[in-house]
Amino acid sequence: MRKVVMASLSNLSKWLGVYEEWKGVVKRYGLKWSSGRTEELIIERMANVQSGGDVLDWVRLVKRRVPKLTVFLDFMVYSGLRLREAVNSWNLIIQLSREYRLGEYYNDKSEALEHYRFKGLFIRRSKKVFVSFVPEWLIRKISEQQPLTLYQVNNFVRRDNRLKARFCDIREHWATFMTRWLSPAEIDFLQGRVGASVFMRNYFNPALLGDLKARVFMGIEAISEQLEKE
Repeated sequence: MRKVVMASLSNLSKWLGVYEEWKGVVKRYGLKWSSGRTEELIIERMANVQSGGDVLDWVRLVKRRVPKLTVFLDFMVYSGLRLREAVNSWNLIIQLSREYRLGEYYNDKSEALEHYRFKGLFIRRSKKVFVSFVPEWLIRKISEQQPLTLYQVNNFVRRDNRLKARFCDIREHWATFMTRWLSPAEIDFLQGRVGASVFMRNYFNPALLGDLKARVFMGIEAISEQLEKE
């Protein structure tokens, strides 16, 4: 039965034109065929690949309804951060920029937000993020914005506009979309699903870092083009 399901999913992904993305999703999440729930997860991941445009439709809709969240949503779409991480990072960028200390957080040479320097905000017991590659132009835009809270962001979307909150889908879309340029291990690295020792060993390797940044920015450019399509 499981072989039948595997074959069916494989054929479906080829028919939808997302076969490479499907293989990346299976590999990245280490999904096994040991239970019906796992099979459901794979179908769900495949659906997310196919409906990625729907997530960006939601982003466009929120931008129209809540213009004040436009730059924040761009930040989430391009960084792949969790909502709480994105809010914390957003506020830290604004605060440090106003204090002329942004260099303590944003490495303009590598164009990376170095979250690991602020462990209390970003290195939590179960969820963590160490570094995010973000273009300098977007950091400058964020520096000109106002601070946000989780409460405000959720209320702008759900209470004030009666829209579904799909922030977690943005992160999923980023991870799935980036399989075209990054390996599963690299995506895990950037989304904080690695230990601190693995992060330190890889992030401070200049040869690896430059290549990784270049490919992340290729993905960001493609996401930007996709986001601008109506």
